[in-house]
Amino acid sequence: MKTKQKHTVLLTGIVAVLILILCLGLLQELLRPKYGQLNIPEGTLIADYYDDPTHHDVVFIGDCEVYENFSPVTLWEEQGITSFIRGSAQQLIWQSYYLLEETLRYETPEVVVFNVLSMKYGEPQSEAYNRLNLDGMRLSPQKLAAVRASMTEEESLLSYLFPLLRYHSRWNELKGEDLRYLTHRDIVSDSGYLMNVQVRPAENVPAGRPLGDYSFAPVCWDYLDKMASLCEEKGVRLVLIKAPSLYPFWYDQWEEQIEDYAARRGLSYINFLELTDEIGVDFTTDTYDSGLHLNLYGAEKLSRWFGQWLTANCPVEDRRGQEEYADIWNEKSAAYAARRERLEAEWSGENPA
Repeated sequence: MKTKQKHTVLLTGIVAVLILILCLGLLQELLRPKYGQLNIPEGTLIADYYDDPTHHDVVFIGDCEVYENFSPVTLWEEQGITSFIRGSAQQLIWQSYYLLEETLRYETPEVVVFNVLSMKYGEPQSEAYNRLNLDGMRLSPQKLAAVRASMTEEESLLSYLFPLLRYHSRWNELKGEDLRYLTHRDIVSDSGYLMNVQVRPAENVPAGRPLGDYSFAPVCWDYLDKMASLCEEKGVRLVLIKAPSLYPFWYDQWEEQIEDYAARRGLSYINFLELTDEIGVDFTTDTYDSGLHLNLYGAEKLSRWFGQWLTANCPVEDRRGQEEYADIWNEKSAAYAARRERLEAEWSGENPA
């Protein structure tokens, strides 16, 4: 009888602990910021990748200069290239590296495209940007390493492992939508591309101020080396790019360093700032924020050009005739067109002719 009672007490204790863990988990998800709900779509981009069902021949890694400037649906429609953008706001190079390492756990693309602007940052920047980059990552050794490399002095690793510690004070900000987000999350991107159809011409773009030192930090070179070596080890073609954003200013001295590195490592490097005329980008019509990023029309021009370059220079297939890809990407194209129509209608309503 005593043995039976002990088993009952033990079982009751285990059930109580499991219920407590479940309740804490639900509470944590309830209190965690819902970036889509908060009108901060950049915070949702990293998590969007896990919901995508197909293999990608091309994966973009980097900051806003990839997720604002390239359209995977255009790459599909024009060249049959399957791609995804693992981009996030002010993504630092060590965050890019660990995202790449994590991505290669799920799939092995033919090509990885990395935007080099983040080479300018040699140290962590802010918790706000860290959260936009890291909250959406699934728990993994790569996330833990990215958090350790990214934390500012005021942050703690535990707050990333258990967001309840960071967001417990949000209880008085909760709304009905927080409950809905427990079981549903809106996909705000098109395969990682954040669409914008507004038009604000580039005018009075500031020139770069002289710097005391144009050298990139050693930590940035270390992670770029790690990225190149990992791609080489996995048989993935690494392509370095500088997106055609007019600001932040891209210095000639930075350009020379990247060109030299690419030549030394045998990598392709494309500076799209030097190709805007060939691509057809017009900064009076193809940017939504005065030259910092391209709008939809500029992104589609850039993607058409880059799709042709990828087809000519990299081992990527035209998969439009393959049923397992075509069905999914045709759905993506329809969703992209619907989003475009809605955003254009909204923008026209705000700016009637």
